[in-house]
Amino acid sequence: MEKEITIYDIAKDLGVSPTTVSRALNNHPAVKEKTKMRIFEAALKMGYQSNVFAANLRSKKTHNIGVIVPRLNSSFQSSVIAGMEKVATDAGFNLIISQSLESYDKEIANVHTMFNSRVDGLLVSLAANTEKIDHFKPFMKKGTPVLFFDRIAECEDCTGVTIDNIQAAYKATNHLIEQGCKKIVHVLGNIKINVYADRLKGYKYALLDKGLAFEDALVIYSDLNEEAGEAIVKKIMALKPLPDGLFVSNDACAASCIRHLKLEGIKIPEDIAVVGFNNDVISRLIEPNITTVNYPGFEMGEVAMKNLINHLEGQTIGILTNTNKITLRSELIIRDSSKRKKEQ
Repeated sequence: MEKEITIYDIAKDLGVSPTTVSRALNNHPAVKEKTKMRIFEAALKMGYQSNVFAANLRSKKTHNIGVIVPRLNSSFQSSVIAGMEKVATDAGFNLIISQSLESYDKEIANVHTMFNSRVDGLLVSLAANTEKIDHFKPFMKKGTPVLFFDRIAECEDCTGVTIDNIQAAYKATNHLIEQGCKKIVHVLGNIKINVYADRLKGYKYALLDKGLAFEDALVIYSDLNEEAGEAIVKKIMALKPLPDGLFVSNDACAASCIRHLKLEGIKIPEDIAVVGFNNDVISRLIEPNITTVNYPGFEMGEVAMKNLINHLEGQTIGILTNTNKITLRSELIIRDSSKRKKEQ
C-alpha cells in the first residue's frame, strides 16, 4: 500500500511550512489566495486526504446525522429522506442512513453503530416490533438529540413528527360511508405501531358516528406489501355478505387488492369502493386511480431535520425545546376508486 500523504509531504514539496499548509486547507484568511491555490492543487495531485476523524474529535462534531428507517424500499420513506437530505445539505450536514428491516434487534444494532460513529443527532422511524426504547438511552445520556418521525415512541420525554392518523382514518372511512358503504373492511399493519393503532381508532370512530357496527371480522392485519394483496382478497371474498368498502393503510397494497379483486370479477368502485393511504405514485397509475390520504412525507422530512438542526445550532425554535410532538396536516384526495356514480 502507498504511504498516506500528510501536510508535511505537501509542505516539503512546495517549500512552505506545515502550518501554512494546514491553514490553507482550512481556508484560513491569513493565507494568500495564490498560495492557497498552489496548496490545493498540490494536495489534489499528491492524493492528500484530510483527517476528518481527528478534526471531529477536536471539535466534538462530525456534521453527520443518523437516519434509521424500517425499510428503504418504501416510497413514503424515500420521500421523507429526500426532504431530510435537502435541509441537511443546505445546512452543511451529511446523512448516514440505515434500515432496521422491521427488526427490533437490527434496530438496536443500527443505533449502536450510529452512536459509535458519533453522529451529531439521530432521526428514527421505529421498527414494527419495537416496544422498548432503552437502546436510545446512550444518546439521551450524552445529550445527543433523538427525534422520531412517522412511527414515534410513546414516552413523555420523546420528541416526534407525525400526522393525525386518527383524523386521517376517520375521513377515509367516513368518505366510504358517504358513498353508501355499510360493510367496510380495514386492512392495516401491526397495531403495536402507533400509526396503525391510531388509524384503527379513526376507523372505529367513523363507524360509531354513523351508527354502523364494528366487526372484528372486517379488520385484516397484513404486511401491507404488494404480495399481500392476493391473500387479503381471498379473505374478503370469504366474507358473507361481501363487503362494499375497503380501506387499506398503504397504496401499494391497495393497488394489489384492486388487481386481485378485478380478477375475481369485482367492479371497482361499483361493487367495492377502495381507499388507500400515503398518496404514493402507484395510486395515480393504477386504474381506477386510488382515493388516498396524502401523507406529506417530503414535508415531514424537512420539518424533522429543521428541528433537529435548530437544536444542534442552539436555536430555541422547534419541537425539541417547546413541545414533544408536532402534527402535520394530511388530506383525503378523492379519486375514481371510491366515487360511485349517482343514480339518475
